[in-house]
Amino acid sequence: MVVTVTGDVDRWIRQFRPANESGPRLVCFPHAGGAATFFHPLSQALADVAQVVAVQYPGRQDRLAEQPLTSIEALADVVAATLMPFGDRPLALFGHSMGSIVAFEVIRRLENTPGAPEPLILFPSARPAPSRGRPGSVHSRDDDAVLASIARLGGTDPRILDDPEFRQMILPAARADYQAIETYRSEPGAVINAPMRVMIGDSDPAVTRDEALAWRPHTTGDFDLAVFPGGHFYLSTQLAAVADRIRTGLLGVATR
Repeated sequence: MVVTVTGDVDRWIRQFRPANESGPRLVCFPHAGGAATFFHPLSQALADVAQVVAVQYPGRQDRLAEQPLTSIEALADVVAATLMPFGDRPLALFGHSMGSIVAFEVIRRLENTPGAPEPLILFPSARPAPSRGRPGSVHSRDDDAVLASIARLGGTDPRILDDPEFRQMILPAARADYQAIETYRSEPGAVINAPMRVMIGDSDPAVTRDEALAWRPHTTGDFDLAVFPGGHFYLSTQLAAVADRIRTGLLGVATR
């Protein structure tokens, strides 16, 4: 059963397990078309070291009736505001694919807001650096093209994508997310202070090693890159190794 964090953040933040009493809070940001439940396995794997929560974008699952947002900036603005009360414990952010960019922009906002919690570390996953985004127009194409793009990256059972009812359920949010990430343009010189531990899959068609290394100039802190076996959703098959990397990163900064 999903346990939600109480208070004004209920609409945006999902918690799947009782809070770890002493560890940092890791906020996870889903990929385009994704939902908070994608991070349930990761929350279980990291339960010993962190309180893992996930952002629920509008337009999916229990927020299906809400209008999805179509810009990274709008998502980052509202999530950053939502995280303002989260200064009660060390804060870290993990983003997968589009979620990496949303998380990066959220940190930029928090670091520039007096009194805001300062994230200790960012874990970008499966996404080119903000300055190396790939132009695209999937969001303006027909439904079949949007679904084909989702299928190409893996991570979704093709039989589900062939189900007419499911297709109609996911298409509005997926199209909005594609519009958000495809129209995003990083501000020149955009940088955060939080260190980065970047992760990609070695056969991911959506990001190359060079594109992942290009995250380096976007932080004034420490940086490293790990390449795992697998494609765009490598973390589903490499969960234990990914959790170990995040655990090490969290333990390395939690006392900062």
